[in-house]
Amino acid sequence: MIARPRYINAGGRLLDLSVPIVMGIINVTPDSFYEGSRAGSEKEIIDSARSMINDGASIIDVGGCSTRPYAPEVSQEEEEKRVLTAISLIKKEMPDAVISVDTFRSQVALRAVTEAGALIINDISGGDADNEMFGVVRRLNVPYIMMHMQGMPGNMQDNPVYVDVVADILKAFGKKIAILQESGVNDIILDPGFGFGKTIKHNFEILKRFSDFTIAGLPLLAGISRKSMIWKTLGITPDDALNGTSVLNAVALMGGADILRVHDVAEAVQTIKLIEKLKDVKNDKC
Repeated sequence: MIARPRYINAGGRLLDLSVPIVMGIINVTPDSFYEGSRAGSEKEIIDSARSMINDGASIIDVGGCSTRPYAPEVSQEEEEKRVLTAISLIKKEMPDAVISVDTFRSQVALRAVTEAGALIINDISGGDADNEMFGVVRRLNVPYIMMHMQGMPGNMQDNPVYVDVVADILKAFGKKIAILQESGVNDIILDPGFGFGKTIKHNFEILKRFSDFTIAGLPLLAGISRKSMIWKTLGITPDDALNGTSVLNAVALMGGADILRVHDVAEAVQTIKLIEKLKDVKNDKC
């Protein structure tokens, strides 16, 4: 594996990636695919964030616009209202919380950082949905999670096609990494985008070859939690997909994942501890 940065600078706080970390998901939406990630009231938002931090989450990811396949579009005004309120609530109760804003809109990202206290931008479109996003990232000088998505949520699952899914994603990343780095953006995290413009077969190909993404020399995020590649394969529902999530998270960790984006923080922390223990075992006979 190519040596990758071991720290992310989030608002002057160095997040240590020498051991993988966990990002907990809070969706302030009424229609995210997994009901357990939805938080509507102020109490639900605060309780969810506090529980995740207590369970070991290093980052709380707040989103106000469902990005499940064929999700209806949410206006920018509504998304801003949702995420700014949620992030401000969490920061008021937990000032030291490291929060990422899950948005593909540059103005939502700008306000979330400058007004509410978010420290990281998590963009599912990798800058494709808003050509002002890279400029905002450069201006704010915050870590940027760049996900790959073919299409947009409204059409991404219509008929996703690749010549070689991993090579195609790396090629797309390469062009954008060059643009960002040339403009002075230092902290870039790559997310291959499980389930975003990919078939189930594509998703498992990405997971099987996850270590190929280390060639970019950047931290890697795996967002597999309770996704359809698990529950459709097993013939279950998202509610029953925790065990499958832990299994596939373990595979991603063995492939070099630095951040696990999950709905269930405690279980992800346990998975990391077990995989780290496994990595520590030498080939010598016991």
